[in-house]
Amino acid sequence: MNLILETDRLILREMLASDAEALFEMDSNPKVHQYLWNKPLTDISEVHLYIESVRTQYIQNNIGRFVVILKETNELIGWAGLKYNTEMVNNKIHFYDIGYRLNEKFWGKGYASEASFAWLDYGFNVMKIKIMEAAAHTDNIASNRILQKIGLKMTEQYMEDGVSWNWYELKNPNL
Repeated sequence: MNLILETDRLILREMLASDAEALFEMDSNPKVHQYLWNKPLTDISEVHLYIESVRTQYIQNNIGRFVVILKETNELIGWAGLKYNTEMVNNKIHFYDIGYRLNEKFWGKGYASEASFAWLDYGFNVMKIKIMEAAAHTDNIASNRILQKIGLKMTEQYMEDGVSWNWYELKNPNL
């Protein structure tokens, strides 16, 4: 993909195989996966498979998760972006969701919100997505706060494998 988004502090670019080490550092941290089934990655090969999956989404759906680069240091600090879901989530299928994941040392600095605002703008104004959706573990206060901050509204709670999740939606105000 030839898409790059920029914010005041961030560059959002496609995920590459060369990003594996930084993504593994993030995803091997148990704290990062506390609200993601508590299954941190244990082998970098899992990251390579994830990158391949994301790159396939670029081809199939012309969108996917992008890495988040801190302009000040050129460090990869996580990923954020849009995903077209073709698998059932909360009894829904074929929808766009907004998501993010950051390395723990970059939490609490507003980067996830900043990247998400950029993706929301791109999704609504360039892609003309009708409804943006998202899910956050009910107990993940920070992630729920980010989704609310960018304007999504919680519409329901649902259970998946015994875990409670909050479901968020926002209709495109331009359509």
